[in-house]
Amino acid sequence: MLYTPINFKEKLSKFTEHWSPKVVAEMNDYQFKLVKVEGEFVWHDHPDTDEVFIVIEGVLDIEFRDGKVTLESGEMFVIPKGIEHKPVAASECKVMIVEPRGVVNTGDAESSLKAQNDVWI
Repeated sequence: MLYTPINFKEKLSKFTEHWSPKVVAEMNDYQFKLVKVEGEFVWHDHPDTDEVFIVIEGVLDIEFRDGKVTLESGEMFVIPKGIEHKPVAASECKVMIVEPRGVVNTGDAESSLKAQNDVWI
């Protein structure tokens, strides 16, 4: 068997678009997704699952209706299911998202930022 680590820099070099998560691994029913973000996303929630944001490079604000959290490289935050949020990045930020397979990036919100699901790199 060949044991090969997943290299984030190499995977992130394979795409340029923003707000379009790419799957790099699965563990049980959970997917590990890399995404580049810049600007403002759409207000949305995920009523059936928590969502984890891990900042690899850059700064990410996650706005909530009653405040916000700012994440820098090497930091993570778990958004509880059902909590409405809006990610915002003043400049390009590279993030890993961990969530169950099949979760749509915009939740139930209709948006032009809705990404195709289950795209592997």
